[in-house]
Amino acid sequence: MLVLSRKLQEKIKIGDDIYIQILKTGPGAVRVGIEAPVDVPIVRDELNHESTEEEPKPQVA
Repeated sequence: MLVLSRKLQEKIKIGDDIYIQILKTGPGAVRVGIEAPVDVPIVRDELNHESTEEEPKPQVA
């Protein structure tokens, strides 16, 4: 894992067209802005785990 320090309004570039920007910091939280192409899914990690932890649905033959 790469760990970077950024100040307010500074950005991190990932690949050619994804940017992460620090928008606001506060006690216990950081507000992050993400710029990415519309075909790149952006999902909070806790929501990603919830969708994979659902019980499998029965398949219809």
